[in-house]
Amino acid sequence: MGAILRFDHVGITVADLDSTVEFFVGLGLEIEGRTFVEGEFIDTVIGIPSSRTEIVMLRPPGGGTSLELSSFSRPDHLPGSPAAPANELGLRSVAFEVEDLPATVQWAQGRGYGLVGGIGEYEGVWSMAYVRGPEGIIVALAQRLD
Repeated sequence: MGAILRFDHVGITVADLDSTVEFFVGLGLEIEGRTFVEGEFIDTVIGIPSSRTEIVMLRPPGGGTSLELSSFSRPDHLPGSPAAPANELGLRSVAFEVEDLPATVQWAQGRGYGLVGGIGEYEGVWSMAYVRGPEGIIVALAQRLD
């Protein structure tokens, strides 16, 4: 068996690609690339014939694991669970360490994205909050306490 070499990216399918990209860029991610993918390769990999998707790759400043946002133009996307609680099976959140948690939460709230619960503190080391971002994506934001 081959071994994993690195963690490359997390992919999230969304309906409104532009507003979702705007949200994550506002948090501080940088656009690495944007393209359409269609044809035999993608049809084979995802198992959906005649598919076409637009993909935006986002990367944190300084590098690291990417966030892939995709939106299908063929076939139409299927609805998800935009109000899914943290204990629903499946991918529940993407997490980022931030410089100033209260300011980041305030920024998100100013754009209409509310907290899932509240801001918690873990053993005096981390302060963390879940924000319900675009299309119901839970974005975990954490700040190391020094």
